[in-house]
Amino acid sequence: MRSDWGKAVIVSPSFDRVRDSSSMQPLILPALLASSLWTLCTGAGDWCYQSQFTCDHQCNAPEKWNIANSNCAGRQQSPINVVTRKTLKDERLTPFQFDNYQQMFTGTIKNNGHSVQVGVPHLSTVSGGALPTSYKAVQFHLHWGTNGGPGSEHTIDGEQYPMELHIVHMKQHYHDLTTALSDPEGVAVLGFFYERSNSANRKYDPIINALRSIKATNGNTSLNSVSLAQLIPSEQNMTSYYRYKGSLTTPGCTEAVIWTLFENPIPLSMDQLRAFSELKFHDGKSMVGTFRPVQPLNGRQVFRSGAAAVTLVSSALLLAAVTTALGLSKPN
Repeated sequence: MRSDWGKAVIVSPSFDRVRDSSSMQPLILPALLASSLWTLCTGAGDWCYQSQFTCDHQCNAPEKWNIANSNCAGRQQSPINVVTRKTLKDERLTPFQFDNYQQMFTGTIKNNGHSVQVGVPHLSTVSGGALPTSYKAVQFHLHWGTNGGPGSEHTIDGEQYPMELHIVHMKQHYHDLTTALSDPEGVAVLGFFYERSNSANRKYDPIINALRSIKATNGNTSLNSVSLAQLIPSEQNMTSYYRYKGSLTTPGCTEAVIWTLFENPIPLSMDQLRAFSELKFHDGKSMVGTFRPVQPLNGRQVFRSGAAAVTLVSSALLLAAVTTALGLSKPN
């Protein structure tokens, strides 16, 4: 565990959002459970999440993923915990340019045994933001906890969100992800957090409705017309982000990913978040806890955009203003 995992002070400008300590929690209990299980029995077979591991169903849980693939023991692994006070402002981290993100498409949504994944069948690209070139979207998938509980892969100051979206891109000139992963900067993943909202996010209806048809592993169905843009914040709300070099968060854990983690979360209702926990792993168990624990930084630097720095300063100024106001209201 990291001693510098501080508690985040979060101010939400939207009144219909609920952001309390039950929405984002530190990864303490899962780590303790993991260490306890591994003292009782040893892993074997394919890789799995900690939520799947029991002595009756032994598999290579995250602590043993290096057995499934040696890359998982690398020194630039993902996800990580972002300690905001240790991030460095990088003026090159300017707003992104999104092309064809607004284009509607009908794709296939699949339960692949580890997550929900949707292929992107048309050319949607992202550039700017200090990316070395233009990257095209290949697919997106999600990671979540249990019935709306903590489940994001990355954490911010030790706090874990209920769910995390990964939109996976590869350099535009590559024709397949395998080739792109042989390039140290071949893949760019845009990561988005989710937060609980008091109202449903209707833009997610096509995905939530489709989950009923893909509860079993390898289940797939057509996804009604959606766009990438409708699933993520508006462009003006995507200027605050963090950047670091890392890896895929599942085996083979290839260290060829430029990670971008956006600060502003996406709202979903508790019912929408819970819907993902109704899916099943291949053994019929509930598909919950589909996240890898955070990995050591090993000397890597995490950068923040200029807008993220403004957000941090604004929060500090707001806190100072509230403190001052309270001080002035006290009787002499």
